[in-house]
Parts: sequence; C-alpha cells; structure tokens
Amino acid sequence: MPQSLANVLIHVIFSTKNRAPIIEATVQNPLYAYMASICRTVVCHAHKIGGTNDHVHLVCSLSRTTTIADLVGTIKADSSKWMKTQWESLTGFSWQNGYGAFSIGQSQLDHVKHYIAGQSEHHRMRSFQEEFREFLRRYEIQFDERYVWD
Repeated sequence: MPQSLANVLIHVIFSTKNRAPIIEATVQNPLYAYMASICRTVVCHAHKIGGTNDHVHLVCSLSRTTTIADLVGTIKADSSKWMKTQWESLTGFSWQNGYGAFSIGQSQLDHVKHYIAGQSEHHRMRSFQEEFREFLRRYEIQFDERYVWD
C-alpha cells in the first residue's frame, strides 16, 4: 500500500493537581477551545472536550505520527502555561502528573461525545475518583490506588 492511513480514536482523562476544583465555569470554554487548537497544531482532531472544575475529558483522532504520550504532554504543558497567563487567580495552576487514555471505536464516538458533554450533570452523582476507577476497571487496567492520585 503506497499510503499510510489511520483512524485511531482515544478518550483522554486527566485532573488538576490534587484534583483542586479551580477550573471555574467562566474558564472552561476558553480552556477547551485552546486545547482544541493545541490538538490541531499536532494534527490530532479534537472531536469533543469537556469536564468540570477539577478534570478534563477529550476525545480525539490520533494522527498516525503522534504518540499518546506526546499528545497529552503537549496539551497539558501548553494549556497549563496558557492558564497561568490568562487568569491572575491561576498563576499556580498545574495538571496532575498522570492521565488515562482509552481506545474507542468509531461506533462509540457519538456516545463518548455525549458523555463528555454531560460532565457537569454526571458529576452531581459521582466523584472524579469514582468515575476514573470505573474506567480503569472497564478497560481492565491494573492499578495501585496509592499511585493513581497526586
């Protein structure tokens, strides 16, 4: 085959440092738009970005030349720097060290986009920690509770 083609969809989740609830509602949409622009610069289309005051979900197409670690590292580093320059109250802003990245199929994309869009409603009943543990269980990822949170 003379051309390399790919359609790799991933659902990425990460939290603020120590799950601090500091991403106020007025900050969320500008942050998500900025994250989408970061994805575009590394040729990874962001299908949906959303979250709450302490974490972010994004579902995107991974380019065939970008690794998950590079994508998430770039998004976290660039958006953290940006947040610190945009709002005086966030000069000490940082993301947690780790992240979760979960593969999804094309047939699941609309469901995941809907799930991300409903984060504020979803988290009225369930904490970020409960949600993240459920993703780890669903994807059969072994984890040690001592090292999941920072």
